Amino acid sequence: MKKPKTVYLSDYTPSLFSIIKCDLVFDIFERYTIVTNTMYIVSKKESKELLLNGENLQLLKLTCNGVEIKDYKSDDTTLVLTDVPKEFTLEIVTKILPHENTELEGLYYSSDMYCTQNEPEGFRRITYFLDRPDVMSIFTTKIIADKKSAPVLLSNGNFIKSGDIDSSRHYAIWHDPFKKPTYLFALVAGDFGNISDSFTTINGREIELNIYCDKGNEPRCHHAMSSLKKAMKWDEEVYGREYDLDIYNIVAVDSFNMGAMENKGLNIFNSAYVLADKDRATDQNFLGIESVIAHEYFHNWTGNRITCRDWFQLTLKEGLTVFRDQCFSADMNSAVTQRISDVKALRERQFVEDASPTAHPIKPEKYIEINNFYTATIYEKGAEVIRMIHTMVGAKRFRAAMDLYFKTFDGEAVTTEDFLWAMSEGAGIDLTQFKRWYSQERTPLLHVKESYDKSTNIYILHLRQEIPESVDGTKQSALHYPLSIALFDANGRTYIEKLLHVRKDEEKFVFENIDSKPILSINRNFSAPVKVIHKDTDHAFLMRYDSDGFNRYEASQSFSIEVLFNLMKNSTDSCNDYLDAFGAILDDKNLDLMLKSQILQLPSTTIMMQAQNIIDVEAIYRAKKILKELIFARFEDKMSDIYKKLHNPLNSEIDSENIGKRAFKNLLLKFLMVSQKDDKIELASRQYINSITMTDRIIALDLLENHAPEIAQKYINEFYEKYKCDTLVMNKYLSILAAADRDDVLQRVRSLENDPVYDIKVPNLVRSLIGVFARNARHFHAKSGEGYSFIADKIIQLDKINPMIAASLSSAFKSYRRLDEVHQKLMKNELERIISTNSLSKNVYEIVEKILKA
Repeated sequence: MKKPKTVYLSDYTPSLFSIIKCDLVFDIFERYTIVTNTMYIVSKKESKELLLNGENLQLLKLTCNGVEIKDYKSDDTTLVLTDVPKEFTLEIVTKILPHENTELEGLYYSSDMYCTQNEPEGFRRITYFLDRPDVMSIFTTKIIADKKSAPVLLSNGNFIKSGDIDSSRHYAIWHDPFKKPTYLFALVAGDFGNISDSFTTINGREIELNIYCDKGNEPRCHHAMSSLKKAMKWDEEVYGREYDLDIYNIVAVDSFNMGAMENKGLNIFNSAYVLADKDRATDQNFLGIESVIAHEYFHNWTGNRITCRDWFQLTLKEGLTVFRDQCFSADMNSAVTQRISDVKALRERQFVEDASPTAHPIKPEKYIEINNFYTATIYEKGAEVIRMIHTMVGAKRFRAAMDLYFKTFDGEAVTTEDFLWAMSEGAGIDLTQFKRWYSQERTPLLHVKESYDKSTNIYILHLRQEIPESVDGTKQSALHYPLSIALFDANGRTYIEKLLHVRKDEEKFVFENIDSKPILSINRNFSAPVKVIHKDTDHAFLMRYDSDGFNRYEASQSFSIEVLFNLMKNSTDSCNDYLDAFGAILDDKNLDLMLKSQILQLPSTTIMMQAQNIIDVEAIYRAKKILKELIFARFEDKMSDIYKKLHNPLNSEIDSENIGKRAFKNLLLKFLMVSQKDDKIELASRQYINSITMTDRIIALDLLENHAPEIAQKYINEFYEKYKCDTLVMNKYLSILAAADRDDVLQRVRSLENDPVYDIKVPNLVRSLIGVFARNARHFHAKSGEGYSFIADKIIQLDKINPMIAASLSSAFKSYRRLDEVHQKLMKNELERIISTNSLSKNVYEIVEKILKA
């Protein structure tokens, strides 16, 4: 295929035209939609040529100031007008086919509704426009559709009026008084149920709140509504940000490429992040909904009112807003358990990305397909960069800097440099070296050594930064970051707690009056997104006594990784010490149960794979099985007793205390089920049968599937029959089967592709079946190569339907260069087969080409 064009940040130039306002009319018919786009345009520099973006459009009419234009040029992606006036009104009428839009970008039809997704470049599939984030306009939208099939007509901003066109068709008009780029435009039309509420702002304004969903799902929207009101209140209290429109609408849809979209006044959500009740949603579903609802609401100021100048600045809105939603979730629940969850996600997704051929800075310099940069690096690492600023300046100075940012740049499309200026100016901090975090990729390593002189009572902490080379081999420079440390004596008494600033390649910090050799706790609360290399860490001590909850978790993870690597070498060194520390946590009556469940959880296979130079999945599985068996052998009775005390099948409360109880006792059940003893299998069976929460039932079902498959089959069938009409629950069903450890997993996945509940055009279902299988390390990396071949087949198939989902699936091959020779050869064959496919999308091409280059 012809190599797609690369877009470079260095080539950015401001638009030569402004679109002051845009009036849109959507005339929606059964098989097509007519879009009339009337724009008032002003040339900034007497430019005579106007280039508009457009894809898959049929041009029906084109006029300038009421006069038909015949002299224009067009191709598959642009419409070019020459000799345009300085100020003019341009009317463009296009015909589009939402029913044929399987890419789910622009306006599409799915599940009996019309919906848009325009970030980043979907609007050009609706009409010709300057489809770039630095062109901001005032939009007024009129929607015309059939009364029966689309009684609900929604768009951005405030509702103006509605009425009948004739006996069968009606219209609604919406106006957004705030200028916005095209990626924030939204339209929804269909037949929905809804729930309504209101929120009174800090200045006494009453805001109408609505959540729309498929009819019958209204009772499952109340948690989302409660989460929205909490987020609105929190943003007023913490950042002083008041909502600015009269109405706030959310729509839940099943077919959606992303998690959610912050369109001004009309948020469109993947239904997985709206719908929940105790019968069909897990505790993690409830927490996830609270977080994502907040994230999209917070975008109103950090993303909508102030937006990105260009797509290279994506972390400007996403990294900042992820940081804000993480802080919100920490305030709503437990700060330490939220921090652990955030870092765990960062390590399992972003650290993997940073170590791969697709690594990129949080502010990339180039891309082929911008959709490929909605990544954990842009989002989660971007959030960590913001968090480091917050850590260095403190909450008060950070708020002052944010106030300056809002005051200075409200209504503008800006850059990360503008944000860093506000942080530096408003918080009074020099960020000259710190800004390297925006331009450098890879995860930094921090090598730690200690020395202690008993005769002088002086302790010295020696630090050495190691910044890996970039993907293209460029040497990278030392970074500036905060490093939180503490020193303890042997009894757990704190000598010192301090925030250090690391700036140099090598440096040392000297501490006086330390009367015995201290025990170091470093990078407390994960103050910087780095990998700490410290061979002398006293993991057992820190597991028991560290006053920082995150570092107790960190010590446990590091200790268990050490033990697992010893077991891979057939050594039981450190096992007894680890089990002693495990038992101490098990017995600790003062620990929050959710935190306890996180501390005692073994590292994931993904984390273990990162720690290997050459990936050996089978060795990881064997070592984890042995360690689980050792834990069972030592603590069977104790874990059984605790499980029985905590298990309450009729409790369905979703407060922090009860979520923690379920998390801890379910972790213990996982350890107990390793034995495959009849009485433990009975525990899991009873939990599935008697529990009223999806959390307890789905975990029991998963454990039975992996440890007692013959017994599990009955419950699997019952579960399917009960929930087969509920897509969100079927996502869970498919995930359990695709993630299983059975020998016939791939055959079952192939069979499930033909099940009536599966639809390859629905992204959630693809993620749950195909995506989960691709993360099933043992079967994806099967020695036969069947796993690689299957995923390659799916990528090629999906690329014709939805390139964005196909590209995300391509990321499964990121581990290519860290495989052994046999697996590399098998994976390379599949990668070459993918990239040689005719008409391959630039989405998939960009990722596969980078991996092959490795």
